[in-house]
Amino acid sequence: MMKSNITLRKTLNIAFPFVLGGGILWWMYRDTDFKAMSDTLLHKMNWGWMLFSLVFGVAAQVFRGVRWKQTLEPLGEHPRMMDCIHAIFISYASSLIIPRSGELSRCGILSKYDGTPFMKSIGTVVTERAIDMLLLMMITLLVIFSQVGVFTTFFQNTGTNFDDVLNRFTTTGYLVTALCFVITVISLWIAMKRFTFMAKVRGMLNNIKEGILSLKEVKNKWLFTFYTFAIWASYFFHYWITFQCFEFTEGFGFTIAIVSFTVGSISVIVPTPNGAGPWHFAVKTILILYGLSDPDAVTFVLIVHTIQTALMPLLGIFSMTVLAFRNIQETPQTYHSSK
Repeated sequence: MMKSNITLRKTLNIAFPFVLGGGILWWMYRDTDFKAMSDTLLHKMNWGWMLFSLVFGVAAQVFRGVRWKQTLEPLGEHPRMMDCIHAIFISYASSLIIPRSGELSRCGILSKYDGTPFMKSIGTVVTERAIDMLLLMMITLLVIFSQVGVFTTFFQNTGTNFDDVLNRFTTTGYLVTALCFVITVISLWIAMKRFTFMAKVRGMLNNIKEGILSLKEVKNKWLFTFYTFAIWASYFFHYWITFQCFEFTEGFGFTIAIVSFTVGSISVIVPTPNGAGPWHFAVKTILILYGLSDPDAVTFVLIVHTIQTALMPLLGIFSMTVLAFRNIQETPQTYHSSK
């Protein structure tokens, strides 16, 4: 019974993102004229600009791989640069199959090919995600303050009212929630101290903690900062350049691009494959608020997201092929011990 419950839970965890994303996509495109959209794709879209935008999609992942190598070095880990980049390529491709699995797969790649301890690399991934979320929050705040009217309309159109959500909590509710959180933390701490079988878990957590704190020991923090901004600048140009692919968006400037980019970046937090569904809905809504017609907005988000998503499995297959056929002269253990 326990095994069947675990299997069911894993199945639901994998299936739910696809069902959620598929449901949103069906709802958005149920009345779409796909014949007209295909005509735009084949005859009216500027493929030169689209292919150029993909260069920045690759660049973002390359910068991420280079930055990851930098965060591993303070831990005494020196994986090959290209292995870090290949691991990033594969991680994005694997996330299309199982959402959020990329973090695990890329750590597994380095463990297999460079002998980098899995838990240490996981810790650096946690650090990276925290840095990226902090930067995204800063960008979001700047965009919101500069475009308050647009975001107010966006939340009204999407039925989001934060006052209603917060008003559901009374003072007692906040206190009870805080108390439950404190009790949970204390209980976990006591359990880890009391039970000997948690020793291995403590060791794993120490490795993760070491990885998270590795940022303090990064040799060139300015270079790390550059890589971080380069990653997000590449993401932005990867998106913004696609405005030049269509007659109905080529006149849009930086403001519309950064607002829709920011909203789209936030929407991919919803666990669907590469944000499929939530990204389409969020970006389409913003573009319509700035005056684009509904059919054109729908055409834009579907074509752009589909082509840019198709880049991920291509890069993943490329990296898996390179790693599979690479003539490794050293075993991972030998390479790791020689560093």
